[in-house]
Amino acid sequence: MTKVAIGVDIGGTNTAIGVVDIDGNVLVKENILTPSHGDIDKYIEELSAAMRELINSVKKLNKNIDILGIGIGAPNANYYTGTIEQAPNLSFKGVVPMIKLLKLQFPELKALAITNDANAAAIGEMIYGGAKGMKNFVVYTLGTGVGSGIVVNGDLVYGHDGFAGECGHTVLVPNGRQCGCGGLGHLEAYCSAPGMKRTAFDLMAKYNDTKSLLAGYSYNDLDSKIIFEAAEQGDKIALEVFELTGNWLGQGLADTAHHLSPEAIFLFGGPTAAGDYIFKPTIESMERNLLATFKNKIKVLPSQLKRGDAAIVGASALVYKELEKQVE
Repeated sequence: MTKVAIGVDIGGTNTAIGVVDIDGNVLVKENILTPSHGDIDKYIEELSAAMRELINSVKKLNKNIDILGIGIGAPNANYYTGTIEQAPNLSFKGVVPMIKLLKLQFPELKALAITNDANAAAIGEMIYGGAKGMKNFVVYTLGTGVGSGIVVNGDLVYGHDGFAGECGHTVLVPNGRQCGCGGLGHLEAYCSAPGMKRTAFDLMAKYNDTKSLLAGYSYNDLDSKIIFEAAEQGDKIALEVFELTGNWLGQGLADTAHHLSPEAIFLFGGPTAAGDYIFKPTIESMERNLLATFKNKIKVLPSQLKRGDAAIVGASALVYKELEKQVE
């Protein structure tokens, strides 16, 4: 039998679903809208229908398919309780019992689990990516926000309530920029993709630079990809955005290193496509801020998960970790 798992990535706008084999290959995938109507029962029906359609399409290709379970990555997801709790970017309010509802739809499956997207990325990195064989590492996800998944002694760290690992909300600059969560000076406000955009506009105002390649963009239109393309053309504002972002991120990674002493820290997400533009200043800043006993020990590496499928693959990896725990 060919063993596969279903990975689901619930985003604010879209929900990505895929059937993933034990080697991390996505066999089939589909996107459905994450609805704005707030009706969780209706969404569960839509999600379940999409999953059954994918299962049927895979079984047409190979009748010897064994669906092991469903793994879900979602904002504000709690692994312990199987719930999504007070997610600000989803229309479902309060505490949503996702796993309980899906078990009613798929009682035959061996494992169902949910966690936040950064934790799912860390498990995916451990099972399919660059962290194979590592027992102590951290994944930072850089995107609309800054998330993190922490693995210590081979186990994901959830904390006592299921919400551990919010390194993106470390206070980087006291009384600094307002973060999306409402707090001030958080790492996320400086090192997320929107944070990079804010830095670009701060610099253009600081230097009164109307000749920058970024100057013609509105606030809504500018993004980290455009900043990267401008940096490649030698734009001074864009280059300084990466220097500053790397400097701030390196400070955050140094804090993480001091707390956890990981073997490696993996960076995942859109801004990491800039390569050395972001990695070089980040590593230099981290080393500069580390205690002597930690220097030159901790690798900062790009995620080895396939960029387009990473969220699905990471979520599916939850199934295999869940099955391991059941055996224990």
